[in-house]
Amino acid sequence: MTQTLYKGLQARILENEQIRLIFLPQYACKLASLVSKKTGREFLFQSQSSTLTIPTYGASFSDYDSSGFDEVFPSIDACPYPEGPFLGTPIPDHGEVWAMNWQSAFAPDGKNVRSVVKSEKFPYILSRSVTLHENEILFEYSVENTANIDFKFIWTPHCLLACSPHTRLLIPENLTEVMTVEHSTQHLGPWGTYHTYPITTDIHNQVIDLSKTEPITAKNCEKFYFTSPNIAGWCGIEHTDTNEQLIYSYPADKIPYLGVWKTQGGYRGDYNIALEPCSGVYDDLYVANKIRRAAVIAPLGKQEWTFKMTVR
Repeated sequence: MTQTLYKGLQARILENEQIRLIFLPQYACKLASLVSKKTGREFLFQSQSSTLTIPTYGASFSDYDSSGFDEVFPSIDACPYPEGPFLGTPIPDHGEVWAMNWQSAFAPDGKNVRSVVKSEKFPYILSRSVTLHENEILFEYSVENTANIDFKFIWTPHCLLACSPHTRLLIPENLTEVMTVEHSTQHLGPWGTYHTYPITTDIHNQVIDLSKTEPITAKNCEKFYFTSPNIAGWCGIEHTDTNEQLIYSYPADKIPYLGVWKTQGGYRGDYNIALEPCSGVYDDLYVANKIRRAAVIAPLGKQEWTFKMTVR
């Protein structure tokens, strides 16, 4: 197992002949870097910061470095828990676990890391195993409900990807309509505005292709969800200048919704995109529960799912 420093923090490297991963055990064991060793491409967005600060519980996500892959659970937006004895208990921005202390164990062969985190406020234990095999990274998740009542949640991989004007989204053909949920998006209209995908028109009647990435000079940001479930269970991106792809695959029955985040210079000057397969919509657990689109774990039950990233 290789140890190193990454932007001032202790880090661990998982790698094989094709992929090199860097995890930060002190920082919720987040995946900070994903490099293709064949081409040298860094797939994850990297900020210009030379040092990282470990967040405190309940911190605002925007106050910290947002590069890499953070786990988001049990909500994306800050909101009150929606029901039962935990009704009204606040869930922090981007959930709890991205700013909590995970316990991690790295395999001596450098191919696997197992991590677990237990909430102090809500009745769950979240476990994650990450295994590297050839050009694939397999994430295996398990959430245990420790209470005698249902537990509701939203999970998504908040994985910010490096991009350029050559980057495009790879989306199953049955997904042809989206709804914007980003309040700062002006060219796509207010929250709840529907658009055809990928080709649509903005509020100025200009034709735009939502599958493409605009340059950083566009100075906008977008967040939208596909209005139909992603029954295909996959999505991805392609860098068309080099024909490199990063493909996600996951169980469509447990992760039926798909969101897309694009900041093209419009948020802190960042330039990245994210595909966000979700177990519930729309970002807010309280809202998701109201419209019956939150994931549910039965009393004293367990929910398990996988998430695979394939580098092509």
